[in-house]
Amino acid sequence: MNASEPANTPRRPLVAVTEHLSEEAFEWLEERFEVLRAAVTDPRFAEAAPDIDALVVRTYTQVDDGLLSLLPRVKAVGRAGVGIDNIDIAACRRRGVQVLSTPDANTQAVVEYVLCLLCDALRPRLFLDEAVSKAEWDELRQDVVGLWQMDELVLGILGLGRIGKRVAQVARAIGFHVMYNDVAEIGEAQRHGAECVSLERLFAESDVLTVHIDGRPSNRRFVGTELLARLRPDAILINTARGCVIDPQALASWLVENPAGSALLDVHDPEPFTETSPLLGLPNAHLAPHLASRTMTAMDNMSWVVKDVAAVLEGRAPKYPAW
Repeated sequence: MNASEPANTPRRPLVAVTEHLSEEAFEWLEERFEVLRAAVTDPRFAEAAPDIDALVVRTYTQVDDGLLSLLPRVKAVGRAGVGIDNIDIAACRRRGVQVLSTPDANTQAVVEYVLCLLCDALRPRLFLDEAVSKAEWDELRQDVVGLWQMDELVLGILGLGRIGKRVAQVARAIGFHVMYNDVAEIGEAQRHGAECVSLERLFAESDVLTVHIDGRPSNRRFVGTELLARLRPDAILINTARGCVIDPQALASWLVENPAGSALLDVHDPEPFTETSPLLGLPNAHLAPHLASRTMTAMDNMSWVVKDVAAVLEGRAPKYPAW
């Protein structure tokens, strides 16, 4: 305690921020609490652990029994993002730790990104940085041709949650015939015209299949050899959900056996993927470094999980609790 402070000055709760937050959200948090910006591997985190009242994490901090055992005071874990599969919910519940997230913060960003991937896959484009002859011009126009229009194709959506619903809405507006499969019953008004079909039909009839299921244990390697074998040989597979839901070895085998098919993968297991990934070097495997939610707006939206963290620390009800 500072010598100039009165002896009865109440202790301000300590919040540890282990990954990136927008500066505005970080400053908002600092106005209300003591804040430590440090990864869990930082010696400063270990030193402060007994006094930490709340955690704010993003994608790569694993909140499990091991970490929680170091944090006897922690009351809240705020996930600045949507999925909470890097947080052991059962372990938090046992310890009375509230888990918070920002479930709709990046929906628009991810849907825009899926649309960009669709354009990359279906509409080849070329830009010129110098003048060309009439013959070269004509040759380029002959070579750069999309094989299909979107209104001629079937878009399949595996998982019609928040993002899946918005993808369905956008895809239908463009002209795709949209089908989906989900374990939950989805009301007619929420489907945006998408047709509910069996899992087998979804994989068999989709020209493009986009994955939007979460990373719960039962979904791990959900898309494996059996389902992949049902895909059309020229199908396009897009994954912006979780890397763990697709079996990379099974996908690599399918891509080798079906050179007209392709996979556009924004998420991986692990991240970053290593040189041992079976997908590296395959000409029809396109691997991106987890960019779907990377807009300034989405990242700012996710950072405001700090408001729910503050609510828990101040004894108020949070807006987006995990349970």
